[in-house]
Amino acid sequence: MESFQGPVRTTRFWLAVTVIVAIVSFGIGNRVALSEADAETGATTFFRVRGIGSDAPSTVTSTIDFQQFWTLWDLLKTKYYKQPLDDKAMLYGAMHGLAASTGDPYTNFFEPSVAEEFAKSLEGKFEGIGAEIGIRDNQLRVIAPLPETPAAKAGLLPGDAILMVDATSTEGMSVEEAVAIIRGPKGTTVTLTIGRNDGTKEISIVRDEIVVKSVSVEYLKDDIAVIRINHFNSDTSVEFSKAADEIVVKGSKGIILDLRSNPGGFLDRATYVAGEWVGSRTVVSERRQGTITDEYRGTGSARLKGLPTVVLVDGGSASASEIVAGALQDYSVATIVGTQTFGKGSVQDYTDLADGTAVKITIAEWLTPNGRSINDIGIEPDIIVERTEEDFNEQRDPQQDKAVELLTTGQAAPKTGTE
Repeated sequence: MESFQGPVRTTRFWLAVTVIVAIVSFGIGNRVALSEADAETGATTFFRVRGIGSDAPSTVTSTIDFQQFWTLWDLLKTKYYKQPLDDKAMLYGAMHGLAASTGDPYTNFFEPSVAEEFAKSLEGKFEGIGAEIGIRDNQLRVIAPLPETPAAKAGLLPGDAILMVDATSTEGMSVEEAVAIIRGPKGTTVTLTIGRNDGTKEISIVRDEIVVKSVSVEYLKDDIAVIRINHFNSDTSVEFSKAADEIVVKGSKGIILDLRSNPGGFLDRATYVAGEWVGSRTVVSERRQGTITDEYRGTGSARLKGLPTVVLVDGGSASASEIVAGALQDYSVATIVGTQTFGKGSVQDYTDLADGTAVKITIAEWLTPNGRSINDIGIEPDIIVERTEEDFNEQRDPQQDKAVELLTTGQAAPKTGTE
């Protein structure tokens, strides 16, 4: 779904403060810019540059000479060989750089068009290719193609490096910028140049309407229920509740919770799902600047507590998926099978700015109930089982096969006498 790893928070009451800081900070140590008429008369008006002030924000902790910013601005406007330069583009470029100075790939400034695309990504329905993307090791990558979408049908795999989008290199490109050019009207084609261990290849994908279906259930032999969660979106709690009721009524002997290629979503849906095993115990903690600031408890009613459970994960399992897998692993209520998860364990705060721009800032990191950091590390399975590209193409699933083996032989958590 060419979208952004969650969970993401939307902040409204910070709007006014953020706008003020963003504008005033660009005017430190400078005079008001005058129109030509003002210069002649000596009048002082805010004609071109607003928000100019002499006082730095309280967050500035060292002496800086902001006059250098305006010196550079003036040098570019007078000496750059292609003129004229656009003032707004220069301002936006500076704001991109300010966000990028954190060195965090999830802290970004959005220009109006990108901010609009981000808002659409939270709706769960749009036109595109159906792949969650992110940045790892400074490289734009596929986190997960969503099932039954153009991305999955075209053969995109978790971990694929996206080197080019059509004729545009992705070097230095943010996730949001990539989303803006990968998405497009239904029926149009986008070509991705993909890097894998065996080389590069071009994959052309015809865009379509993407509707993210949250939860599905199927039953295998020996009364094993397979719950597949594709994304933790708006309907996950309702759909998962129906699935839990059905499993209890059917008297299933074991559960496979399939979180593979699930890129995440809303935090409260994750705590609800985990709560169906762990009840009201802590599911995840939030740590800001070295201090635990919040703990989020399970909100499900523990209907699945005590049922032998295996959770399937892979490199496309991110964010909310990692929160659920980590909690069930820490409480020993499930056995985790598959490969190392993505490692998206940070919290983003999203704030609308003036003129349709926006900023997304990483404000905290997630910890499992036992205090393990998820960010950049991920969740290591209890039992590592690979699923190769050849397995995928031949419709073999050794990870699910291992889960069935554990459940039918009584080796899956929880074992007798444990939670």
